Amino acid sequence: MPATKAAPKPVIALIGDDSFLQLQAISEIARSLPDDVARTEFDGERAELSDVLDELRSFAMFGGGGKLVIVRNADDFISKYREQLEDYAAEPSTSATLVFRVATLAKNTRLYKQIAKVGQIAECAPPDPRSLPGWILNRARSEHKITIAPDAAALLADLIGADLGRLDNELAKLALQFDAGGKIEVKDISGSVAFQREQEMYDMTNELAFGRPAEALKRWRRLVHLDPSTEYRAVAWLTMWLEDVGAVVTGRGAGKLGWKYKDRLPQFMRTAQSLGRERYARAVDLLAELDRQSKSGVGDAAENVERFIVSLASAPSSGAGVPPAHPRL
Repeated sequence: MPATKAAPKPVIALIGDDSFLQLQAISEIARSLPDDVARTEFDGERAELSDVLDELRSFAMFGGGGKLVIVRNADDFISKYREQLEDYAAEPSTSATLVFRVATLAKNTRLYKQIAKVGQIAECAPPDPRSLPGWILNRARSEHKITIAPDAAALLADLIGADLGRLDNELAKLALQFDAGGKIEVKDISGSVAFQREQEMYDMTNELAFGRPAEALKRWRRLVHLDPSTEYRAVAWLTMWLEDVGAVVTGRGAGKLGWKYKDRLPQFMRTAQSLGRERYARAVDLLAELDRQSKSGVGDAAENVERFIVSLASAPSSGAGVPPAHPRL
């Protein structure tokens, strides 16, 4: 008989501005739930309380695995409906798990205390720069089953910074290239083809960040031409980029982006602000839909990513026009 899964927590708050840690936590939550759980996501910037509560309290249409209801960008949602959410947390649905993705939630609030009592609080803040090499060493060993030299971990931390999603992607690629018994040294990092590809992906999302979708599209087509497997990693990268945009348009966490964009932060801020909350929310929905289509075999994954990049070309700061689509160069 298969092992019985532990009863899920009814309410969970993922607190912090690191999207990788939040998404990792959601994956762990999903694994703890029945396989046929029905998953629904709401954007807290636009969601109505009645819609979220109806979803939590209604029965799943297919299967009996209950529901996983996620509210992303939930800070304003919680502020708007705090009293009602406090009442819900006091008597949550027994057939659903509600997950809030928030930048902050004060410990002295009734809602925080109520969630801690009946559910779970998870801090999702990246390690500080001094602790980052240690995180890389531990992640390499525990998740990717590779050993990385301390100076190589320090180099990765230096090159990438506290972008845990990028760091994890690089470690995954290194694990494919090197035997588990060996040790990855500095020379392996600097000469890694995988790192070069990840750097190119980073450059592609930077073009979007700086309001140049036409250049981003050119880089994307080159990436697909050089490495077709790139198309399966693109959504993760674009999701992390949109998380940065969200930090700007919602006014939460933007001050912590300086390490990533450095002297180009003002340019990124202008690009994000030109999108605004409404276009940002539409971009999030579009990316989620394209990801769903790609995973279900609807359309070509690389062309789906092109569609997303092209959708951003009408931003006021988008610069030059986007060249016509060309699937494979």
